[in-house]
Amino acid sequence: MTPLPPLALDELLALRHAAKGVVAAPKRARAHTDGGYRSPFKGRGMEFSETRSYQSGDEIRHMEWRVTARTGKPHVKIFREERERAVLVWTDCRGPMFHATRGRLKVVQAARAATLAAWSAIQRGDRVGGLIFADQHHCELRPERGDRAVLNLIRELLRFTIDHPVVSSSGSQLSQPLIRLRRVVLPGSALFLFSDFRGLAATDHTHLAQLARHNELTLFFLHDPLEQHLPPPGGHYPLAVPGSDTIRMLNVDDPKVRQAYAARFAARHENLRTLCRAIGARLISCSTDDDAPALLRAGPGAFPA
Repeated sequence: MTPLPPLALDELLALRHAAKGVVAAPKRARAHTDGGYRSPFKGRGMEFSETRSYQSGDEIRHMEWRVTARTGKPHVKIFREERERAVLVWTDCRGPMFHATRGRLKVVQAARAATLAAWSAIQRGDRVGGLIFADQHHCELRPERGDRAVLNLIRELLRFTIDHPVVSSSGSQLSQPLIRLRRVVLPGSALFLFSDFRGLAATDHTHLAQLARHNELTLFFLHDPLEQHLPPPGGHYPLAVPGSDTIRMLNVDDPKVRQAYAARFAARHENLRTLCRAIGARLISCSTDDDAPALLRAGPGAFPA
């Protein structure tokens, strides 16, 4: 069996060039600031702060004509009250994320997509932070400006996936990582959650609803093709029992077994769709053999149907 590609520093750094246009979609009307976002903060001060390049949505009346004429590129005035948005990437590095039968490990897909979202945020002038968690430990990154914020995120993603991977666990619950996220996030943030969402309890729906109530929320659902459908019929497949040396044989020839297996995954996927519709979040589904960054780029504003 061909080894799956590991998480690579060079690839994460190169995603910077593919990051343009990856944004969370506004889900409700909010009071405008002078920047390119809808903001929960009402009003602004009139004290001039600086200029920046014109972005779609900026008001023409705030054009800085002298800088525009000198540089040949449109610029606008920024006032001190304008506030940039915080973008937080919540990345699951628990045991079940270290799995894939083809493509890339789920945890590698999550890290690639999270890095792309971070590069895009920095390019738009936002602050980037995150929460990375495994079964026994976690890391919180306070939102910061500039490339340094993305480099810090990349360092921690590499540490969690290469230096200290935990692959033997069946996966802890998601309640504590969601509670920690609720404690650190500020209203008006853009949140990207990268996970296979194993262990998502019914009580966790409340946490997600509260996060979506005051923020722009995207769930990036990672899964392996083998989780959707059993291998082709015609043989018995060995299965290792987690935490032991026991090997069991799986018979995939029974049509009822195959149908029930596929139905369980379909129900799990539909439950996530239903939840996202109910709370106004965006759902992106990504297999281990998909191009995770391309899926993230393709869906700014795409809500689950």
